[in-house]
Amino acid sequence: MVKLLQRKRRQIPIVCPGHSRPLAEVQYCPSPSVNPNASPTEPADHYLLISACHDKLPMLRCGRSGNWIGTFEGHKGATWSAKLSADGLLAATASADFSVKIWNAVTGDVVRTFDHKHVVKSVEFLRNSAWIATGGHEKLLRVFDLGSEATAPLYQLQTDDVIRKIVEIPSPKGAVTVATGDTAGNVVVWDVETQARVATLHVSSSGVMDMEASRGGTILTVAAGSKVHFFDTTSWTETSHVDMPIAFTEEGGASLHPSLDRFIAGGSDTWVRVFGLDGALLECHKGHHGPVRCLRYAPNGDSFATGSEDGTIRIWQTETAADSSVSYATLE
Repeated sequence: MVKLLQRKRRQIPIVCPGHSRPLAEVQYCPSPSVNPNASPTEPADHYLLISACHDKLPMLRCGRSGNWIGTFEGHKGATWSAKLSADGLLAATASADFSVKIWNAVTGDVVRTFDHKHVVKSVEFLRNSAWIATGGHEKLLRVFDLGSEATAPLYQLQTDDVIRKIVEIPSPKGAVTVATGDTAGNVVVWDVETQARVATLHVSSSGVMDMEASRGGTILTVAAGSKVHFFDTTSWTETSHVDMPIAFTEEGGASLHPSLDRFIAGGSDTWVRVFGLDGALLECHKGHHGPVRCLRYAPNGDSFATGSEDGTIRIWQTETAADSSVSYATLE
């Protein structure tokens, strides 16, 4: 039995219905965007939140209120990944229909389609959203130039195993650096333009389930097996890891707070937990009715979104942003 005695009332999250199957990924736009359709009760400048789901229908929402903005219709298979460009004007989605689509995030129209030969599990905007990286069951990391009409990739790198996650690592030297997480439990760091492997980090025999670069790009957070790992991206050494009470073998992930002092994690059970970097359990929230499949902090850290097997997205307030009387749950 775990009791968090600091607060006794459960936090009530914003519940975002609309999806009909398990969520696969959620991501916030990393910079504020203008919503021309904002209601009078919403600030005109807000963070966008995009979600990928097995129902084939990625959705766009206001990241603060959770209000639905639009649905991207066009995929014929489950969508495994959905990302927004830095300015929030483009969206990219990866699907089980063997394709990656680039969308106008304002109109919802398809801008480009990049066909693949197998399931695509992850997409990532690179080089200030000028390029798009894709990866999945083909064991190939492809990079396409969105400014070119060519359908062939600009770069194509062979990987050893199926790619689950792709993350761009900001480089002070201007290099395009990408980390891939695969089903063999390896994080491989690539210099895209030279096609060189910068580092290979083995974290788990059960595979990498989630990865995220911190806002400044100095820390890579990796959820794999039953641990959350933190790597220094300048030396590619592990700074710490935290053993979890959940498993990341079939679903789940972790996200580091922008202040770098705490992280959220969810996985094989229905609870959302907040931990300190020393492993101390700070908060535990109930609400989902299925395993937590994906989660991310908002860019300013005042809230975080979680997506579940139950088909819902829930937006929770952080301890500093929420009313202190409802920040913690009591578990028995």
